[in-house]
Amino acid sequence: MVAKVVSILIIVLIAFGAWFIYDDNRFERILPTINSQSTIYYNNTKPLLVDIGDNAGLKSYEVVLNSQSSSLILTHKDIIKPQTKEILALNIPTSFMTAKNLVMTVSVTDTSRWNFLRGNIASKNIKLIIDNQAPTVEILANSYGITQGGSALVVFKATDNNIKEFYVATPYNKFKATPYKKAGYYATLVSWPFSVSEFSAKIVAIDKANNNTIVKIPFYIKNKKYATSYIQATDILIDGKVATLASKDSRLAKMSNKLEKFAGVNEGIRAENEHLISSLGAIIANNVITDWKILPFYPLKNGAKVASYGDLRHYYYDNKTKAVISTSDHVGIDLASNEEAQIVSSNNGKVVYSDDNGLYGQMPMIDHGFGLYTLYGHCSKIIKPKGSVIKAGDVIANSGTSGLALGDHLHFGILVQGNEVAPEEWMDSNWIKLNIDDVFAKANMLIK
Repeated sequence: MVAKVVSILIIVLIAFGAWFIYDDNRFERILPTINSQSTIYYNNTKPLLVDIGDNAGLKSYEVVLNSQSSSLILTHKDIIKPQTKEILALNIPTSFMTAKNLVMTVSVTDTSRWNFLRGNIASKNIKLIIDNQAPTVEILANSYGITQGGSALVVFKATDNNIKEFYVATPYNKFKATPYKKAGYYATLVSWPFSVSEFSAKIVAIDKANNNTIVKIPFYIKNKKYATSYIQATDILIDGKVATLASKDSRLAKMSNKLEKFAGVNEGIRAENEHLISSLGAIIANNVITDWKILPFYPLKNGAKVASYGDLRHYYYDNKTKAVISTSDHVGIDLASNEEAQIVSSNNGKVVYSDDNGLYGQMPMIDHGFGLYTLYGHCSKIIKPKGSVIKAGDVIANSGTSGLALGDHLHFGILVQGNEVAPEEWMDSNWIKLNIDDVFAKANMLIK
């Protein structure tokens, strides 16, 4: 009987001990973390960083570097004062920089009393690919020059076994490069904002080890002076179109000062409308371009230009003092002909937007590929809905007075990778030949 009681007591004590250990935080069983990619591309310009951590505290770590022929302890540390996180900055010895099949093993132990007081142990093998070679970049052809507010084209070759990214950089934008013809070749349309006087462009290629190559594009830079105009904000405009637009915005609708309300519409709502346009125009497909042709745009038959691109508009209310109450940039051209005239797409494309857009009114927007978009504002009627595939010559809408327009006209805009550019260039067959067609033709002769 006594033996049976003792046995039961032992079982209870064992169960209690097991429960105590299981529930005690000192015996936690969460493994330490090793935050690193499984494969790292490395050059010797900066230390290699590995982030380790543990919820209870780090006790020790060791990093061992292994090649086919040798092994080396890069670092080992017993942590006297446990901490929950540490970033290891590791330098690979020069003797290993030419080695193949390098593997770095990171082992981390925490302060837990689990595992017979040895703690939880985590280990990770990280493959190292040594790469000290920068990408090669060769410009095949580019537009001779670029005008302030205008566009240009560059075709180039970029090669690297471990390429990560490549793009064309200007002081104001980063232009995505589109694969062209075959592997390793790329083409990019770039633009120069009309509101700034300085411009430069360079091709940037970066590999997975962060080696980089930068090549300047030899554009001839031509500045252009854009007009400034003064326009009276009349009561008819403010109490009519502006009031209607303001009523759709809860903040502006409550404003009692109509001049402030005008500025809120002309600047605040306009900024929202242009952000939408820019966001839509910045979407660029990743597909390879094999042949890209564009015809001069002529959206409105017998359309006369009534407002220019790049015009800085100053609005005033009092005709005597002409004190400026608001300003805005006109980032397209205005064309007018007959009322509700047919608007035609001069090139193939796809409708990406077909709805109201505030100051722009009813506005279809078309993607023509290669980062080139067109938009058509103030329409009275949109014929082609979003998602429609457009053929050159298709009627897409009719001109009108929707949005912030007093007279029937078309606001015609062109974007390059989300940036509004001078439509006049893309309406000029000679400019397209010299800056687009001839550049592609020259590059094609060099692509074998």
